[in-house]
Amino acid sequence: MFVYYSLQQVRNRDYKGPDFFVVKGVDGSYSRNKWVAWEENGRLPNVIVELTSPSTLDEDLGSKKSLYAATFRTPEYFCYDPATQQLLGWRLSETKYGRIKPDQRGWLWSKELDAYIGVYEGAYHNEQGFWLRLFNKAGNLIPNAAENEYSRAETERQRAEIAEAELTRLRQELAQLKGE
Repeated sequence: MFVYYSLQQVRNRDYKGPDFFVVKGVDGSYSRNKWVAWEENGRLPNVIVELTSPSTLDEDLGSKKSLYAATFRTPEYFCYDPATQQLLGWRLSETKYGRIKPDQRGWLWSKELDAYIGVYEGAYHNEQGFWLRLFNKAGNLIPNAAENEYSRAETERQRAEIAEAELTRLRQELAQLKGE
């Protein structure tokens, strides 16, 4: 999704589309195909994550980082290289970014998301690999919507199995009582 932050930028066709961004405190009940800051009460991203590669690294660490700090005033900026699993992060102080120090796992604490951002090794959409994921303060993986739905469905399936087993047991008891 492109982020439009000024009319001058639109006139110049200077499109900026972060790989992932979060804007807090806005109406999320409807879809948007672009983020137009002046239609969102001037709101710009609170968190931006760029997936870097050799072809984008200079821009991600140079002009984009400068734009996000000076113009967007994005409080937190993260860059992740999927090929090397290197994760870097910065927090805005005054007018420039300062590095966020990783913990012993290499995770970075996001004050904006109230979560760690870290590399997770495991299956996602049935594909094994390394994934950038969110973790709570205790270090537990924060499930995404699909994982929450799967967990809910699994809980319902287990409840149904328990109820069916109880019904079978009661039927057997009733049959024994009738047979006496």
